[in-house]
Amino acid sequence: MNLFFRLLMLMVRMRFRRRLSIWDTARTPFRVNPLDLDVLMHMNNGRYLSILDLGRMDLMLRSGFWKVTQERGWYPVVAGQGITFRKSLELWQKFEVRTKVLGIDEAWVYMEQSFHRGDVLIADAIVRARFLKKTGGSVTSAELIEAVGGVPEGLEVPAWVQDWTRDSAQHARS
Repeated sequence: MNLFFRLLMLMVRMRFRRRLSIWDTARTPFRVNPLDLDVLMHMNNGRYLSILDLGRMDLMLRSGFWKVTQERGWYPVVAGQGITFRKSLELWQKFEVRTKVLGIDEAWVYMEQSFHRGDVLIADAIVRARFLKKTGGSVTSAELIEAVGGVPEGLEVPAWVQDWTRDSAQHARS
């Protein structure tokens, strides 16, 4: 997380924004600033990943789940992500990051995140994460599901996400 000022602003603004369920889609507004740009004068590809961190924080903060993780001594870590860039973002353009939990399996939490400028899709990403315990070890799926109060009926990790996870694991072994 290298965007501490934006994180602080997000924490201030969340007090005035609608509370969410962890299963809702968080819509987090941003604007491209000069520090986001690369030499081609559009938002740097690496900056997208940092801003995705902020989108996930917005969902956790506004849903109250961040407080739950802190009380239990848990912290999130990203284990894998893939992003597809479709359009560029340029200086001072407003955009929105949409963050949604896709599902939980025996080892991972999956989120879909996307960048939008109005109705235009700029980039979309899939994120695989887990929660670790400050005392050591991983948070189990059962612990996580209990902490969020259960999973909505019918929520299952999509087959294409399962394929992505399997393919990522195979690639890591080759």
